[in-house]
Amino acid sequence: MRHLSSLIVCVIVVVGAVAPVRAEADREHLLKDAGVYATFAVFKASEQWWQMEPQARAEASADVKKMLEKYADRVAADVYLLRGLSERADILIRIHSKAMIQNQNFILDVMASKFGKYFNNVDTFNGITKALNYVPDFPGDLKAELKTPPPQGNTYVIVVPIRKDAEWWIAGQDTRTNMMKEHTDATVAYLKTVKRKLYHSSGLDDWDFITYFETSRLEDFHDLVTGLLKVKENRHNRVFGDPLLLGTIRPLDEILEILAR
Repeated sequence: MRHLSSLIVCVIVVVGAVAPVRAEADREHLLKDAGVYATFAVFKASEQWWQMEPQARAEASADVKKMLEKYADRVAADVYLLRGLSERADILIRIHSKAMIQNQNFILDVMASKFGKYFNNVDTFNGITKALNYVPDFPGDLKAELKTPPPQGNTYVIVVPIRKDAEWWIAGQDTRTNMMKEHTDATVAYLKTVKRKLYHSSGLDDWDFITYFETSRLEDFHDLVTGLLKVKENRHNRVFGDPLLLGTIRPLDEILEILAR
């Protein structure tokens, strides 16, 4: 009986020890897997927010951390600071989950919190991650280049929504693949300094794609974009940006402290 009790204790200890690892693995998969739904929710503080005492703002800001903890087992959510780089908004929240309704529930709870009641939702983009569509048909050397590890510890985040024209969708797969090869060739020089993630939005939003970037070298991102504006595929971009969001990647506590100043 004593041995059985010891075994039960050991099982409880082991299960308790591995649970956090499983949660971290879920986040990793949500940020890398295909078939994951993403929502970009953009918020701007109201005038009433800035009229509050700093202590009251700090207390309200704590609700954001509570929401992140509440949904930690269902969504991967990240907060970025736009204030100071955009008159459009103050923060961006990027949410990933296996079901769009989880993204919605998270945002609804943020909006209903003491913090959210003072922040207006000025933009929302929705998309889904998918398996690579054109890369399988690229030459082997280009596919090898695309395996370059992306940069880590980046300072800036940029979000660019894109809407294609009808001709893009009417064009055959081979035609689009050739244009995307030229597009991809133009990005190779920046793979080590600009991280990119693509979301498909047709039918889920007014946009066709949401492109997400991270970098610590804005000059490289600028050169990347000007290079992409010169390729044939760009002729099929009815809208590139508008809005284009630029912000910084900071620890959550630092962002909340800035909003409470």
